[in-house]
Amino acid sequence: MQKTRPLLILYATETGNALDAAERLGREAERRGCPVRILSLDEFDPSSLPYEKFVIFVVSTTGQGDTPNPMKAFWTFLLQRSLGQQWLENTRYAVFGLGDSGYQKYNFVAKKLDKRLADLGGTAIIEKGLGDDQHPSGYEGALDPWMSSLWTMLYNKNPLLFPKGVDISVSDIKTLHPPKVDITYFDSREVYSQSSTEIDLKSFEKEIVMSRSMLSGKSSSDKSKPDCFLKMVKNHPISRPDCGKDVRHFEFEALSSTINYEVGDVVEILPGQSPEAIDAFIKRCNLNPESYITVKHRNKDDFLEDGVTNVPINLKRFIELTMDIASASPRRYFFEVMSFFASAQHEKEKLEYFASPEGRDDLYQYNQKERRTVLEVLEDFPSVNMPFEWLVQLIPPLKTRAFSISSSILVHPNQVHLTVSIVSWTTPFKRKRSGLCSSWLASLDPNQRVCIPAWFHKGALHAPEPSLPLILIGPGTGCAPFRGFVEERALMESKAVPTSPILFFFGCRNEQNDFLYKDFWALHSQKGKVLSEDKGGGFYVAFSRDQPQKVYVQDKMREQSAKVWDLLSRGAAVYVAGSSNNMPSDVLAAFEDIVAEEGGVSREAAVRWLRMLEKGGKYHVEAWA
Repeated sequence: MQKTRPLLILYATETGNALDAAERLGREAERRGCPVRILSLDEFDPSSLPYEKFVIFVVSTTGQGDTPNPMKAFWTFLLQRSLGQQWLENTRYAVFGLGDSGYQKYNFVAKKLDKRLADLGGTAIIEKGLGDDQHPSGYEGALDPWMSSLWTMLYNKNPLLFPKGVDISVSDIKTLHPPKVDITYFDSREVYSQSSTEIDLKSFEKEIVMSRSMLSGKSSSDKSKPDCFLKMVKNHPISRPDCGKDVRHFEFEALSSTINYEVGDVVEILPGQSPEAIDAFIKRCNLNPESYITVKHRNKDDFLEDGVTNVPINLKRFIELTMDIASASPRRYFFEVMSFFASAQHEKEKLEYFASPEGRDDLYQYNQKERRTVLEVLEDFPSVNMPFEWLVQLIPPLKTRAFSISSSILVHPNQVHLTVSIVSWTTPFKRKRSGLCSSWLASLDPNQRVCIPAWFHKGALHAPEPSLPLILIGPGTGCAPFRGFVEERALMESKAVPTSPILFFFGCRNEQNDFLYKDFWALHSQKGKVLSEDKGGGFYVAFSRDQPQKVYVQDKMREQSAKVWDLLSRGAAVYVAGSSNNMPSDVLAAFEDIVAEEGGVSREAAVRWLRMLEKGGKYHVEAWA
């Protein structure tokens, strides 16, 4: 009997949601007797795509319609003109996208991938599915019905794919396959270790690389190794106390290698976790914090030639560096697996209900909407005793947090500055929550030597040449990268380098509460300075709450429409940074109005003109939730 070729599921993710959806598709296919192969798009050779008969793509959209990093090389390959319209004539595909309809380019990546696959001759198995974070059940609100239709369509195309049929039995649902990881334990006496006071930067770096490589099941690389370690030297509030928001100016110095970045770049920080939460998790899960472990992924070769995964790491350090136990919410599958290890019947039934299609909406309300942490969920179901292998596999990984850099390295050698809003909110059930990384940074004392792992990379805001006129729009902490732009251009001026004007629109709620870097902007707006009107630029502030009628940055732009159009006519580049809610689309609409009115063209022509500006690399947006 011919062996069925595994169903290929390819995913591209930034936050882990697309991986979660891909693994869910894989589990459901395997329950129907279909073997699967799940790969990240950066692990797949795109030239072999025409040889795949059935392929499922699960892709997320990031930022303002951006392609996830693991998909970029694959997408570049797909855009080659040489591929032709029959390249995928033997391939049937399905696309499921994960996005947020609150963004302007909702599920843009899934839509363009679906179109490109069709243009290359591929045949869609089913209409693309579009998951929406705004749905009451999150992306699963669209995934469940789409997946059900997908299995039916695949079965109709090739019944041999599903030996058990499309409709699975209760016994299949109630079977738990083994975890994907094996953990080997070592007694602390068997392993040479340094005391915590002796841990130097090299040892810390090795721990990070080891633990995060073990967790991912991928070889250690430059990506897992921090670019440098930072030490905080300044922690300064720049919003008024008790105004309803807490915005900080942080300054860091390099402890290890020299810092290297450009204005507009992004730094990623690996946050520390609460020692109390770590201890509570270890106690709740009956783990020995003194033991040492190695983690190996089943069905994967011994992937590290340097043998780093064969080196045991302290269990507590592994949890601290890799497992987000007190910030991220667990996935739906976590509840399903928990049900197998619940000894109390009422807990088992509740967990089974949460994991069922009928309980999906209630689970979303309990878990995602309330942002329950793994530790809280485990404490809510005290009879559950999950093996550590399952916890390692299912607990969301501890992720780095990205921040726009708000300094110029030319002005502050070997330093990096950040402008951070300390995240806090109240859940629907009136529970206080706070952001893991921002709260951790706010708690640090510059007088203490806390080593902060950091990675630098390019963001959406590319460093401009001094001769390029700039129009900057950065309300709130969106001003962060532009602080670096302004201070670097001011330095160029002081060295007699010819520079072009900067027009900057800033916005905040109140002049007295959250006018961030007020003195800095005032200094550079003085006569002859980079933001001065006499140089052709200017600095304009929208205080949205200081008058009965709300005023936003787009209103200030319209007030200065002649000046905006003048700079655009002179080849200015536009940079927009800040909240991803309505601001980017409102700002774009203001530009469309200005181009149409000042340029004397139709609205449609203005839209096309701005689209060409974006394609020409002169309209940049960096927005965050």
